[in-house]
Amino acid sequence: MRFNDSQKGFSLIELLIVVAVIGIIAAIAVPNLLASRRAANEGSALSAMRTIHSAQITYLNTAGSGEYGTLANLGSEGLVDPALGNGLRSGYTFDCPAGNKTKGPPPTYFATAVPTSTAAVARTGHRTFVITDDGRIRSKVTDAGPANYATATNAGTWPILN
Repeated sequence: MRFNDSQKGFSLIELLIVVAVIGIIAAIAVPNLLASRRAANEGSALSAMRTIHSAQITYLNTAGSGEYGTLANLGSEGLVDPALGNGLRSGYTFDCPAGNKTKGPPPTYFATAVPTSTAAVARTGHRTFVITDDGRIRSKVTDAGPANYATATNAGTWPILN
């Protein structure tokens, strides 16, 4: 009788090497994936800021009777989508409360977009954005928006994006 001593399959060492290689590839890929997600969130926030400005101009000339509105006002008039009207979209928290607008003359407003999560690994964006009644988007690397209109329009504190 002849016995066949050859066994088919993978050894434990071979499987461990494959798992280690997969782990190394994942360690390289995951930070790039997270960076891409942050960049996409920032792009979406910029687009939302432009939408807010357009909606504010429309609101000023129609339902606002010469005054700018809050995000809730813009949402109730159907000028922004419900998620943006509620202040949350694509990893950013948007805000334009009544305290951020004045009746004027001329009337003014400023709206902010702040990253929702600022934890090191789960950070949803690096920059905070602000837009004012002049339509210029400003940004800087911070976790809070400007305190008032004068700060929001100060190019030294909040540089204008090109």
